[in-house]
Amino acid sequence: MVPTKRRFFVAAMLFVIVVINYLDRANISIVGPQLTGDLHLDAVKMGFVFSGFGWTYALLQIPASRFVDLVHPRLLYFIVLGLWSLGTFALGFVGGFATLLALRLVVGAFEAPSYTINNRVVATWFGENERASVIGFYSSGQFVGIAFLTPLLAWIASAYGWRAVFFFTGAVGLVWAIVWFWFYRDPRDFRGVNQAEIDWIKENGGIPDLSERLARADKLVWSDVRIILGRKKLWGLYIGQFGLVSTQWFFLTWFPTYLVSYRHLNFMQSGLLASVPFFGAFVGVLSGGLLSDWMLRRGISLTIARKVPIIFGLLLSTSIIGANYASNPITVTAFFTCAFFGSGFASITWSLVSTMAPEHLIGLTGGVFNFVGNLAAIVVPVAIGFLVRGQDFTWPLIFVACTALIGAFSYLILVGNIERVAA
Repeated sequence: MVPTKRRFFVAAMLFVIVVINYLDRANISIVGPQLTGDLHLDAVKMGFVFSGFGWTYALLQIPASRFVDLVHPRLLYFIVLGLWSLGTFALGFVGGFATLLALRLVVGAFEAPSYTINNRVVATWFGENERASVIGFYSSGQFVGIAFLTPLLAWIASAYGWRAVFFFTGAVGLVWAIVWFWFYRDPRDFRGVNQAEIDWIKENGGIPDLSERLARADKLVWSDVRIILGRKKLWGLYIGQFGLVSTQWFFLTWFPTYLVSYRHLNFMQSGLLASVPFFGAFVGVLSGGLLSDWMLRRGISLTIARKVPIIFGLLLSTSIIGANYASNPITVTAFFTCAFFGSGFASITWSLVSTMAPEHLIGLTGGVFNFVGNLAAIVVPVAIGFLVRGQDFTWPLIFVACTALIGAFSYLILVGNIERVAA
């Protein structure tokens, strides 16, 4: 019997969620120059607003990961996607700094389980031979959505005001929450899946019965926490993710403001140029996943196949420093595109969580991994706000490059061989 391919429909649904996920993270950066003027916010206040999402998103990763292990993805995604989309919609009504910051905290809180849910779904539906490509595919949604839609959102903001951007992105998320709940099931219950596809998933290292296994698993004990926090290999993943995510959070927060306020482009020009690095990241994330799985299928070790794209991409991200020495907007954009391509190329890191985490602690490991990584969502926007010197943006870009370099060395020195950590 030929296996069906419904798992790729599941990957497509995750792709759409990631597009929505990142639009709701980045929409505030797109309207930042307008919003700053209307609400009379200085650079330090905007730094805190940009980081507001990250406070709750990062700090709730570990408790959210327990919900991912305990609540089925069909229901949990419906709830959290619906609630963060309502929070996004409500941003269109804000009138000052306090309300703006509070709602960004709300959006971050309800997005907290999102990538850990994605990881559980991928572990359920895909074997090791497809995992990096699939993670690369749905992760590309974080870049392609912004790349294609940034000009649209900039036009909406110019034509209808910055509040309309929040109304639009919030409404899209509410619709997709219903679509997800209507269609998603585990492999055995998903319409159109045959037994051959379930067997294919299992034979290649997937866990199609993960929901049943988690339901039978023992409750979390402190020895499990010690495993997750006490392994050098896992700390290599955590620190590396901080280095990777730091670059992403520069682009998701300060980048459009940098183009308008520090490179003096008009709002529509910045919308067009800001989209170009996201295209670069989109190409990078697809290329990294495809290359990694191609190497694996050619008999190259799992360690080399996974670590080479990650380390190379992180090192390439340091090219962001070149923008400090360029004056032409096209040259500046080229440096940013190269750096964000590198960040995308390295973005197969979630595949290592599925591979290296103890099987019954995939959710918790993913929570800690995302918690440490997304401390960058707190640190980077605020640090940039303090590092800016008048019209000089030199030190913020040096800071972002250094975090990427630290991430590369973490994979080189701490991670070692890619293998499942013993419980």
